[in-house]
Amino acid sequence: MTHRLKKEKNYSYIEAGEGTPIIVLHGLMGGLSNFDAVIDFFSKKGYKVLIPELPIYTKSLLKTNVKHFAKYLHDFIDFKGFKEVIILGNSLGGHIGLYHTKMYPKTVKALIITGSSGLYENAMGGGYTKRSDYEVIKKKAQEVFYDPAIATKAIVDEVYDTVNDRNKLIKTLAIAKSAIRHNMSKDLPNIKIPTCIIWGKNDGVTPPEVAVEFNNLLPESELFWIDRCGHAAMMEHPDEFNKILDAWLQKGGY
Repeated sequence: MTHRLKKEKNYSYIEAGEGTPIIVLHGLMGGLSNFDAVIDFFSKKGYKVLIPELPIYTKSLLKTNVKHFAKYLHDFIDFKGFKEVIILGNSLGGHIGLYHTKMYPKTVKALIITGSSGLYENAMGGGYTKRSDYEVIKKKAQEVFYDPAIATKAIVDEVYDTVNDRNKLIKTLAIAKSAIRHNMSKDLPNIKIPTCIIWGKNDGVTPPEVAVEFNNLLPESELFWIDRCGHAAMMEHPDEFNKILDAWLQKGGY
C-alpha cells in the first residue's frame, strides 16, 4: 500500500492509523518504503504509525550528526503534540532513537531497535572509493541483506545516486564520524525504558554480537532473533518482524 507524504511546517512524513503513536526512524540509505509492512500492520492495530523523513542531506554540515537528529525528532514529537511515543529505529534510526531516549526519557514509552548503530560502526562511510562502479555498489547493497534479491534495482540505484552525489557523500561521511563519536556504551545502562531488540542472525553490517551487547547493557531489554536475515529485518521478514513486535507490545501493554 502506498502512503502519501504529508508536508507540514519543516516536516515531511507518512502517517497512518489512530491510537498510540509509533514513530519509525529510517537508516542512512533506508527510504520510507522499507517500513510498508510495519505501517500496514500496526496502523490497523490501534496505533498511529508515523515515519518522518530525517533531514540527513538537507541540514548544514554542523547539524549533520546524531545529536541534532535526536533534537529534530524531539521537535517533531512536540509539533505533533504527543506526550509519549513508542520509537522504532533501524540502523542509524536506532541510534537516533537511543540518543533521543537518553536526552528526553519522559517522552518515550517503549523503544524498538533493529540492526541499530550506536555500539559498533563498521557499517557507515567505508568502501566508497570505487563509487562510480555500479557493480561494486550493487554488491555492497546486496550484502546488507541475507537474500541479495531484496536489493532491487531501485534500491541499488538510490545507493548509487547517493554515493555519487558529492554533497550527499560528504554528509554520509559526516554522519558516520558522528555515529562513532556518539558511541552509546556508557549511556545504555542508564536508559531504563522497555526495549525490544529484533536482530537478523546473519546481519553483516551490525553483527549478532552487537545485539547481544545491546541486550547486556540495556537494563530493560529483550532480544529476539530472526533467522536467515540480514540488516533490515522489517523488509526481509516483515511478517515475522511484525509478529514478534506485536507480541512484545501486547505483553508490555504498550
